[in-house]
Amino acid sequence: MVMTFDPHPMEVVRPGSHPAQLTTLARRAELAEELGVDVFCVIPFTPEFMKLSPERYAHEILVERLHVAEVVVGENFTFGKKAAGTVDLLRQIGSRFGFAVDGVNLLAEHAVTFSSTYIRSCVDAGDVAAAAEALGRPHRVEGVVVHGDGRGRLLGFPTANIAPPTHSAIPADGVYAAWFTLLGPGPVAGTVESGERYPAAVSVGTNPTFSGRTRTVEAFVLDAEADLYGQHVAVDFVDRVRGMEKFDSVDALVEEMGRDAEKVREILTRADLQQHG
Repeated sequence: MVMTFDPHPMEVVRPGSHPAQLTTLARRAELAEELGVDVFCVIPFTPEFMKLSPERYAHEILVERLHVAEVVVGENFTFGKKAAGTVDLLRQIGSRFGFAVDGVNLLAEHAVTFSSTYIRSCVDAGDVAAAAEALGRPHRVEGVVVHGDGRGRLLGFPTANIAPPTHSAIPADGVYAAWFTLLGPGPVAGTVESGERYPAAVSVGTNPTFSGRTRTVEAFVLDAEADLYGQHVAVDFVDRVRGMEKFDSVDALVEEMGRDAEKVREILTRADLQQHG
């Protein structure tokens, strides 16, 4: 069983300080299932819950509700009111109530400790390749396709304008190579099928060439067309193609977008070969 909290504890402890969200709750459940986890347990994190002492937390949640035999946590795990509980204290409580505690070393590589804080910093900097290395999978942004200004279609590059949930971790402005997946049941008019992944060039930013002000996530799906408005979709970011630029003319922008699409094909083909040998 995997246990998690909702909403994020920081939003309850210090409202307005919610960190960027790397995965939605539903996505976390999917990933847990893919790993063979039998139960995904979500504990509501409330103002009352955060006031539980470490001892009450362990007794009420772990012993009385979950009847745990063993608890596996990271070596830096804290719990209870004001994060006063430590792994050592949890072991003491476990010995009293008959459950084992395993404090696991945090995964590290090249002198970098992989943590949600580190991954958020990679995403925020646009280094989605480093984020993917730490996650073991590409960073995903989900959302509903909404109407944009329709400019991409006029330029020959129709895009799906994605509105992600609040607090989503969005990469730095730029153009990215990504996989696009329709998550909704469909059907949609076009050649995009639900559950299938498609190569996509994804633009994150404010469209400076057109003096845009609103930051958007727009996916140009290569080799497929569909009416995706209102559909729930996902973008898995593989690598950054370039930063966001302001072009002198629309023609210059269109030429660059064509080059972007070819670079995206190359990056995703290479990534596919590395993944599948």
